[in-house]
Amino acid sequence: MTTPVLEVRNLKRDYVTSGGFLKPAKVLHAVKGVSFSLQKGKTLAVVGESGCGKSTLARMITLIDEATSGEILIDGIPASAANVTKELRQKVQIVFQNPYGSLNPRQKIGDVLSEPLLLNTSLSAAERREKAMAMLTKVGLQPEHYNRYPHMFSGGQRQRIAIARALMLNPSFLVLDEPVSALDLSVQAQILNLLKDLQDEFGLTYVFISHDLSVVRYIADEVMVMYFGDVVEHGSRDEVFSDPKHDYTKTLFAATPQADVEHIRARIAKKKASAA
Repeated sequence: MTTPVLEVRNLKRDYVTSGGFLKPAKVLHAVKGVSFSLQKGKTLAVVGESGCGKSTLARMITLIDEATSGEILIDGIPASAANVTKELRQKVQIVFQNPYGSLNPRQKIGDVLSEPLLLNTSLSAAERREKAMAMLTKVGLQPEHYNRYPHMFSGGQRQRIAIARALMLNPSFLVLDEPVSALDLSVQAQILNLLKDLQDEFGLTYVFISHDLSVVRYIADEVMVMYFGDVVEHGSRDEVFSDPKHDYTKTLFAATPQADVEHIRARIAKKKASAA
């Protein structure tokens, strides 16, 4: 069996809250012993409501925050935020929910894309420019966008730029933290389709963080449902959607509007028809 791109073993994250007058400090167990493995070219969706621990998990596996205990292996190599190397840092990249907030408004897009190459490779300026231009095209933008600033783009275009930047170092996997929740419905569908196309072309591996099960249904191979730091359900997409076992998963299904790509298209068509 091939080595998983990402393997997580009994990962935990605790936070100590400050106490008050005559009140002892308390320990908040944000992530309670999460384990999973992810093979190359697959997408694991981590699902749950705000506060369930999914974003904390994302920060640990992207080596931003250190785990309290447990193990993270990237391509079979032990990894942690406290002892991260340049090689490990290149293996994992993250795309955030708000693309504008993650882009420097004073940097031209060409510099945004070229900077990871400047810091981590020995490529010449001409080679960095060529790679950045090629990546702009891959994510559906134009070479002339190279010299523009973030404020000159729409939200969907900015998210394409954020995805392009994340791919510049050929990472082993991407963590996508609510990458479409801040976008309009039609743009959500475009970004989801782009992520699928890029995955097929480059064999990309995704950890897709979301609270929206219906979007997850389109993108995921596996689904892991978190509730107050615990994994309450984990299985293939078809298993979870056809026969959810845990009551919390069933509650999420009941509360989540239909927002997958097919339903997005149907809602847009209905809206256009009513406006005609």
